[in-house]
Amino acid sequence: MSADRVADRGSRANGRHGDRERGAHRDGGHGKGGHSDGGRSDGGRARSRADELPPLWVEEPAIRPRLPDPIRDAAVRSVLIVAFTLIQAVIAFLCTMAGSWLAFPMVLSSVASTVVATWAVLDVWVTRQVWNQRNGVVSVPSSTARQLRRERRRVRHAARTAERPGHGRIGQSKTGSLSRA
Repeated sequence: MSADRVADRGSRANGRHGDRERGAHRDGGHGKGGHSDGGRSDGGRARSRADELPPLWVEEPAIRPRLPDPIRDAAVRSVLIVAFTLIQAVIAFLCTMAGSWLAFPMVLSSVASTVVATWAVLDVWVTRQVWNQRNGVVSVPSSTARQLRRERRRVRHAARTAERPGHGRIGQSKTGSLSRA
């Protein structure tokens, strides 16, 4: 097929696709031969079925908010380590059943991997607890988030008062009294 025919076919296909979304064809709703079925022998049924299909992807709002980055990182790391440990345990079991020389080293490494996997799962839990205490619920009296927000509020307040031209109360401005004319 020549390059001109390929380009022409591509532009026709793009035009048809764009026009189909708008509900009309370039040539006034008629395909080749003046028929509305696009010159098909099946009477245009394939196109109408494709138009009636629901979209492939529908965006739905998230039910829960996204996890904070440190917690998500720890969770992904934990899932990978646990998956590796399970695969290693299966290989150790199969090597043991087969009587392979590799069985003993695999069992030892599986025990070590189990310890590491337990640490990884605990890391997710500890990271989540630390995140909630530092940045989470403020209503808990022992939460350090309350103290951090109080400090941030003081810094913002000090910055705002430093930006104002007259420091202090209305009657105590340095520029003079507004009530005297």
